[in-house]
Amino acid sequence: MTLKFYQNLGKLFYAIAAADLNVQSAEFDKLKAVVKKQWLDIDALEDDYHTDAAYQIEIVFDWLNKQELLNSKEYFEAFINYKNDQPHLFTKPIKKLILKTARAVANSFAGLNKSELIMLAKLDLELKKT
Repeated sequence: MTLKFYQNLGKLFYAIAAADLNVQSAEFDKLKAVVKKQWLDIDALEDDYHTDAAYQIEIVFDWLNKQELLNSKEYFEAFINYKNDQPHLFTKPIKKLILKTARAVANSFAGLNKSELIMLAKLDLELKKT
């Protein structure tokens, strides 16, 4: 794994949350819980500050949210481009965890809406390609 891997996951999960043009605090809270419970044990990679690299997921999500950059399509496509450039990082268990996390974020506030369902379906199809 690399820092860019985790940063691109942050973009993806933000894209899912912003699909309906409104990011709720419940979505970010759910992401933080899933990162803590599921992503921290993926590897031992740390950032320059000796913090688990998986926290880059939260950092990027939070930064995009604070900037109010709600172009979910752009961030989704950035993630897909990264996935296509680095297919070796996307093992079966990682793809499963990505989908699980994306669904948890999307479902964390008032269930799934149409925009989120469409993006989740596209993600599922993209992850099946490699």
